[in-house]
Amino acid sequence: MDIEIAPGKRARQAYSFDDIAIVPSRRTRDPEDVSTTWQIDAYKFELPMLAAPMDSVVSPETAIEIGRLGGLGVLNLEGLWTRYEDPRIPLGEIASMPDKHATRRMQEIYSAPIRPELIKERIKTIRDAGVTVAASLSPARTAEFHKAVIAAGVDIFVIRGTTVSAEHVASEREELNLKKFIYELDVPVIVGGVATTTGALHLMRAGAAGVLVGFGGGAAHTTRKVLGIEVPMASAVAEVAAARREYLDESGGRYVHVIADGAVGRSGDIAKAIAMGADAVMMGSPLAKATEAPGLGWHWGSEAHHSQLPRGERVNVGTVGSLEEILLGPSHNADGSMNLFGALRRSMATCGYSDVKSFQRVEVLISHGK
Repeated sequence: MDIEIAPGKRARQAYSFDDIAIVPSRRTRDPEDVSTTWQIDAYKFELPMLAAPMDSVVSPETAIEIGRLGGLGVLNLEGLWTRYEDPRIPLGEIASMPDKHATRRMQEIYSAPIRPELIKERIKTIRDAGVTVAASLSPARTAEFHKAVIAAGVDIFVIRGTTVSAEHVASEREELNLKKFIYELDVPVIVGGVATTTGALHLMRAGAAGVLVGFGGGAAHTTRKVLGIEVPMASAVAEVAAARREYLDESGGRYVHVIADGAVGRSGDIAKAIAMGADAVMMGSPLAKATEAPGLGWHWGSEAHHSQLPRGERVNVGTVGSLEEILLGPSHNADGSMNLFGALRRSMATCGYSDVKSFQRVEVLISHGK
């Protein structure tokens, strides 16, 4: 529904996950009879979840553990793991520095050059453990380093930025031709973020296997304050899911996965993201609370140390339990921060659905955060 703000300026009504509620149907199931499996291309996962490529969340070791538990850890190839032989030293400094110096010092720490030999070494560590290997670059770095990434043996390649388009215009450097780039690769590519039907269709037509939905909604982002950019996630996911249906017809049956990336902080948000049409979620802050997390109870994204315009901050999220407890339980809290996918399974069972795909059809109401 359009709302007139003033003559000549209209706006659409949009909803966040807090604004919607899931409605149980006439049928219920036992949680043990519910499947949360998810498959993208040839890769199947027990959990419809990707760990966000953030240094506070994913190290080679946590990527391996997340893979063992049924999810997919995405390693940030522009982070400390590919800049430093031993990242524990800068990680410890980031976790202990005072707030007033954090942004400037992080900019200095992340100014160290990315080393292609470390890209190869980190990917090999994950591959040798026998789990699916996923790694991420920003659009600005993809053309420079993608050959090293593919040569190292990545299974799924993620291009992740605050906003990613299939058509980027630049006057002083060669732009990334996403369509040409994706079709030259031999691996599935997940791209984002976007928040509109038009933007998502462009990425789908460029050949993306999955589209990340959202920007500016993460716990460590300040994109809304700095750029004024934000789209409430319930509406964004539903819009991109509509683009998926349109592209499915247009392409003669090619299914592109919709992945909610932002504002997925609690187990209820996972259920709502899928209810709005997502196939999976990408999470950062919930996993940064794990005892194994490399951020040591702190959480930050690549936006926090941008060399010219930081759009994020270092956030103290604390520690609640192990990765296994956070993902699969048992939970020791009643706030939706642990046993995330046990909660999803129970939500699906309460509403009578047996798998993720069918749960996308569940009825929802607008609740305005109540």
